[in-house]
Amino acid sequence: MVNSKIQEAEKNLIHVYNRFPIALDHGEGMYLYDTEGKKYLDFAAGFAVCGLGYDNKELNDALKAQIDKLYHTSNLYYHESCGEAAAALNRISGMDRVFFTNSGSEANEGALKAARRYAYTKKSGRYEFIAMEHSFHGRSFGAVSVTGHDAYREPFEPLVPGVKFAELNNLDSVKALVSDKTCAIILEPLQGEGGINLATREFMEGIRRICDENDILMICDEVQCGMGRTGSMFAWQGFGVKPDILTMAKAIGNGIPVGAFAMTEAVAEYSLKPGDHGATYGGNPLACTAVKKVIEIFEREDIVGHVNKVSPYLTKRLDELVQDVDCVAERKGTGLMQGIALTKPVAEVNSRAIEEGLLVIQAHGNVLRFVPPLIVEEKHIDEMIEKLRRALA
Repeated sequence: MVNSKIQEAEKNLIHVYNRFPIALDHGEGMYLYDTEGKKYLDFAAGFAVCGLGYDNKELNDALKAQIDKLYHTSNLYYHESCGEAAAALNRISGMDRVFFTNSGSEANEGALKAARRYAYTKKSGRYEFIAMEHSFHGRSFGAVSVTGHDAYREPFEPLVPGVKFAELNNLDSVKALVSDKTCAIILEPLQGEGGINLATREFMEGIRRICDENDILMICDEVQCGMGRTGSMFAWQGFGVKPDILTMAKAIGNGIPVGAFAMTEAVAEYSLKPGDHGATYGGNPLACTAVKKVIEIFEREDIVGHVNKVSPYLTKRLDELVQDVDCVAERKGTGLMQGIALTKPVAEVNSRAIEEGLLVIQAHGNVLRFVPPLIVEEKHIDEMIEKLRRALA
């Protein structure tokens, strides 16, 4: 429960978060503990951030060692961890050049600027973006401009001009919006906030084909669905459809604030130049130490292989809920990024799950979202289902 000191501190904050009435104190593995000592099984992972779970000793030690050396310097100077993290991230993502940010919103903001700069350099006159309905790309002006939810956009209009919205998995709806002003198409291979909506292979291949035929850049936002969650290191790899620009954040730092946008060499040649973009804290030594250590652990422990081993069990147990529980209408998603569509208020179920010691999160369309740490085992899935059944009753 929230203690009096936290309630007093809350008075000093701008109220933009709908917080649940618990105050978390520490975590271990798949579990979080509040200030009263209550234990929670975590199937939210801080919005798909903590892929390695909590209190990973190897990551902790690497960060502590870096803090004792250096945790900030100007981007006017080199430091080893930035170059090493960039090389590792490009290797696993299939990209060639990377720019480090502090968040997913900033990564998408940079990707949009990179696409506009590409068009400017090539003197194409292109400036428009095609995005998807129900998408979520962040809360900065550029990122919210390409977010396909009216509720996120309307309070801040007028937004960045030249944005059109197509329907995910409806290629004709995309084709109808393409013009000689289109500079990029941005999409999430698996929409998270939008309701756990998975793109089809046909749709991804069709977007790639449209981009190739019209000198349009394809931007994949993998801030949430990337870093092993769908059963490949990045979701585009599972489709075999490579984007021109890739954005990422969340799990690449396992909780240390870090994001990145990356691009192919062919795009980098015509894109951002010195002075076009920057971030005071982007690519700082502490964040880059987190990235390179997280990647090292992912590869050594074969986290992606583990996701492919355990995720079919999550699918099976969620499908059982669809069959057995009247208020569960549908299972959605893939890998360890799945959800169930409910016919009763999802906020009510979420609150009851917390009472049961289970943390899950909502998504658009009355969907309950499951994005656990990637170290989850079948026993944790069984425990989650047991708690969830009581919350759904």
